[in-house]
Amino acid sequence: MEEKKISSAVIRRLPRYYRYLGELIESGVQRISSKELSDRMKVTASQIRQDLNNFGGFGQQGYGYNVKYLYDEIGKILGIDRKHNMVIIGAGNLGQALVNSGDFAKRGFIIKGIFDNNKELEGKSVNGVSVMMMDNLKKFIKNNDIEIVALTLPKEAAREVAKDVCEAGITAIWNFAHTDLSLPEGVIVENVHLSESLMRLSYNIANKGNKN
Repeated sequence: MEEKKISSAVIRRLPRYYRYLGELIESGVQRISSKELSDRMKVTASQIRQDLNNFGGFGQQGYGYNVKYLYDEIGKILGIDRKHNMVIIGAGNLGQALVNSGDFAKRGFIIKGIFDNNKELEGKSVNGVSVMMMDNLKKFIKNNDIEIVALTLPKEAAREVAKDVCEAGITAIWNFAHTDLSLPEGVIVENVHLSESLMRLSYNIANKGNKN
């Protein structure tokens, strides 16, 4: 049987479902209808049902959704029911901010190391993680089962480092550099272009009076 292809729009909404369901659990909510969930998320109840039906549904007519069960199932779909070892490359302000964030470990993303080529940063502790030099990177990736690399580098350096980590076996890159990466087929890249997001916000500010 041919595997059903899930649209990118559905995949983008899954983390939002996961976040809202987590907040419901913290509030002691045990079950919720698609209508109640839609009121919170500002997504139509029909859209929620369609999205979840891509993965089997999970709801019961007249009952709604068991919040903890749905939360756990979406976690499995997102692959965050297991640990993902990762490293940050670039120990500047953004790289250090990522290491200092406590949310990643809660979601199963374990930052095992942070790398830079600035000798003055060597050995510096960032939230308990020591900054290491780039010449140790490939060996560290191999010895620590690193699955994900986050690039918080200038764009020129990011292109070269991305190629190096792919040669070391990395197939998943979280790219904060302001450039698109040309990498071998099979390498998954998630781009986070902060300036583009800010420009979209600027557009919405400039055009808010034109919305119907």
